Amino acid sequence: MTAQPQIALEPPCSLQSKRPIGLVMSTPTAVKFQDHYMVLGVQRKSTTEEVFQAYSKLAAKYHPSNRETRDQEMFNAVNRAYEVLSDPESRKAFEASLPQGQVMDSPEFKSDEFFAAIRGESARRMAILCLLYDRRRLRPAVPGVSVREIERTTAISTDEMFFCIWYLKQRNLIISDDKSNIQITVDGMDYLENHTPTPETILPLLNLPAKA
Repeated sequence: MTAQPQIALEPPCSLQSKRPIGLVMSTPTAVKFQDHYMVLGVQRKSTTEEVFQAYSKLAAKYHPSNRETRDQEMFNAVNRAYEVLSDPESRKAFEASLPQGQVMDSPEFKSDEFFAAIRGESARRMAILCLLYDRRRLRPAVPGVSVREIERTTAISTDEMFFCIWYLKQRNLIISDDKSNIQITVDGMDYLENHTPTPETILPLLNLPAKA
């Protein structure tokens, strides 16, 4: 594999200068709309430093003197994006021009967090089912558990809890009663009895009172 040449950027770019590489500032002309955030691969919440770092990498990649990955069209687009996003007033005006529905950040996919979350989903759902099963078994006259109580009793974050509740409701394993408390259904009880988890899986997810 041929080693990628080191590109000497002229002039050296800095956050203070804010001048894109090889781009002469001039009177704006009519150009096709481009999403500057998408071009640089940054989020709307990105700092000036993060915008600059993304720009520097892409400018070097598409620079005309880079024989391996040069791309004049992308180089121009990267320069134009940085010119806008590096200036607070231009950036604010650009964001105001975005069509409704494009003003939110693109979804972020963090692979390590995603697959770790997938592995824990089943256990979290089972923990909630165990809690609700036990309530119905011990207090059949008042089987409902409030969302606040579920949150307090489980070692599960609020977002994780609501995701689990949504899923379990879609599967008809739990329902909300007329007081918005959560109850396990017959289907939920059958499912838990047919897929009984191990204590080692569930107990770490429950905030149980310490034994005397």
